[in-house]
Amino acid sequence: MPEFALDPKQLQWCAELRDVAATRLRPLVDAGQEGEVNRPLVAALGELGLLSRLFTAGSLDLCLMRESLAYGCTEAETALALQGLGAHPVHAHGTDAQRARWLPEVSAGRAIAAFALSEPGAGSDAGALALEARADGDGWTLHGEKCWISNAPGADFYTVFARTTPGAGARGVTAFLVPADREGLTGSALEMLSPHPIGSLAFDGVRVDAGDVLGTVDQGFRVAMTTLNLFRPSVGAFAVGMAQAALDATLAHTAERQAFGGVLKDLQSVAHQVAELATRTEAARLLVYAAAAAYDRGEPDVPRRAAMAKLLATETAQQVVDAAVQLHGARALQRGHLLEHLYREVRAPRIYEGATEVQREIIAKELYKEVGRA
Repeated sequence: MPEFALDPKQLQWCAELRDVAATRLRPLVDAGQEGEVNRPLVAALGELGLLSRLFTAGSLDLCLMRESLAYGCTEAETALALQGLGAHPVHAHGTDAQRARWLPEVSAGRAIAAFALSEPGAGSDAGALALEARADGDGWTLHGEKCWISNAPGADFYTVFARTTPGAGARGVTAFLVPADREGLTGSALEMLSPHPIGSLAFDGVRVDAGDVLGTVDQGFRVAMTTLNLFRPSVGAFAVGMAQAALDATLAHTAERQAFGGVLKDLQSVAHQVAELATRTEAARLLVYAAAAAYDRGEPDVPRRAAMAKLLATETAQQVVDAAVQLHGARALQRGHLLEHLYREVRAPRIYEGATEVQREIIAKELYKEVGRA
């Protein structure tokens, strides 16, 4: 079963992606500006055919792409993932006109997409969103703000979730496709720990109409959840890629580093710690693959599996990277060191697309639903 073993073609593809990430995509990252949308990088992802694959591949293939790219170049992985996250609602819920306008541009790497869910007072809780869509003739005007939006303010369009029915919780939210050049829409960059672009958006009477709705009015929560159920396991894959990169760096370092009259790997405390990190990384990888395969098979327990995969993988990656820094010592804290970079990158996935605590809540609710059905 694919949860437990990849076939030779998949393994070869992953190896090729690792090589491409390190040799072709890394130089584009180095030439760009940290914290800003890197359009040459996104264009290269389009030329490689990886962006178009976002709309044809299953969840397992998405996980393999994200894990492999993350191993060699986390910025390339994140650029790919953000294109998918922002444009998947258009692919899955958009009209023919919306798809025709935006998906070819996204696939080619010419248009930058963004997923605008989080708000200052609601985080990513779709039921508590305050961005207001006020009825205005045959459409609405948007009033409020979004915060911690990846690719903002440099995106070309946003999948925006706004409240169309006050007091209705998650049932009163609608998803809209909002081009960045709409009058009344402004944004600003935020300086964050992670190196990818993140910003805030302000909506001052931004006009939207029926042609901008993604899916059905007041059913935006479904748009958000179907998107997150697809991408949550692959966030875990991103984390596994980082954990593996940190683990491999640690194996190489401890195999040759002389300390205390010998090589670090010969110290039982070091060897046992590395063994534990490797075991946890492999366990996280298998759980991610299992969740992705369940999604591809259309199994009913995807929300629980996706939450478990994201939870275990992101927490494991944090542990592995932190331990790797400790075993490397002060050199790992120098700007430009792989582990210094991973240390900054690994923290955010435990928060975005539903924090660790949210994943535990989802898992518990799904488990008790099963008890109720039984």
